[in-house]
Amino acid sequence: MKIVIKATNIELNQALKDYIEEKINDLERFLEVFEEETYYNGFFGKGKPRVEAWVEVGRTTFHHQKGQVFRAEVQMHLPKKSIRAEAIADDLKLAVVEVKDELQRQLKKYKNKISVKEKRRTRIFKRLLHLSPLARFRKRKGERTREEGI
Repeated sequence: MKIVIKATNIELNQALKDYIEEKINDLERFLEVFEEETYYNGFFGKGKPRVEAWVEVGRTTFHHQKGQVFRAEVQMHLPKKSIRAEAIADDLKLAVVEVKDELQRQLKKYKNKISVKEKRRTRIFKRLLHLSPLARFRKRKGERTREEGI
């Protein structure tokens, strides 16, 4: 996964950069579905990583000294989907943790959707393999009768 970090109205030191990369790299375990190929090999996507994370951290304003001043925003580009999370907090590290938790929730939902679709495809394919040309389907509750081979 490629991570791009941008700082707004703050100085991005190495310790903060390492902290952000550590938290965002924790999400890689949810991205195992996309790790078949690291880079796109198509004409338009040569050398482009499969998953990208754009992170923006910073202060909302210099005027306010109290309250929710720090902001973190992450946008992840996945194959066929883009997810985004944003958090505002008193501490920059707390905002990064909140964003990570929100992204984790969204990635679980997306990963579950992909796996359910794959299972459904294999179930349908398996049913078609075992189907006899003379097969008749019995009527279930609330369904129409479907007969084949008659």
